Amino acid sequence: MNTPALEKPTTLPSKEDSALAQQASRALATNQPSELKVRLDDGQELVLPKSATRLITRLLTEMAQGNAVTIIPIHANLTTQEAADYLNVSRPHLVSLLEGGKIRFHLTGTHRRVRFQDLVTFKASSEKRRREIMEELAAQSQQQGTGY
Repeated sequence: MNTPALEKPTTLPSKEDSALAQQASRALATNQPSELKVRLDDGQELVLPKSATRLITRLLTEMAQGNAVTIIPIHANLTTQEAADYLNVSRPHLVSLLEGGKIRFHLTGTHRRVRFQDLVTFKASSEKRRREIMEELAAQSQQQGTGY
């Protein structure tokens, strides 16, 4: 499936949107509903899944803080620029990771595409390795008595 990962550019919420999000976020946090019911303008009432309720609460919290939020489906295929933005690295660095076999990718014509799931896997393994190295350095420091 080839879903556009980022259909619209991510934008910061307006002050009005942040204020509305803060009000809604507080109400959801205070009440902690087991299910979220939404009433549409035509009077139709929908019950949202619990996972959607958690996601909406998180979305509102981020918007209330003035943060932009993007939702990326786990199966999405990202461009190299979108993938680089997610990892917070430069596009050339991402390309070197792809070409070095660190992150899987496929070609669509002549363009590289990266599955979001593969980015999530890479990021998690990189963070795990970073933690292991830091723990190893801390242990060496304690053995040597350097005071760090």
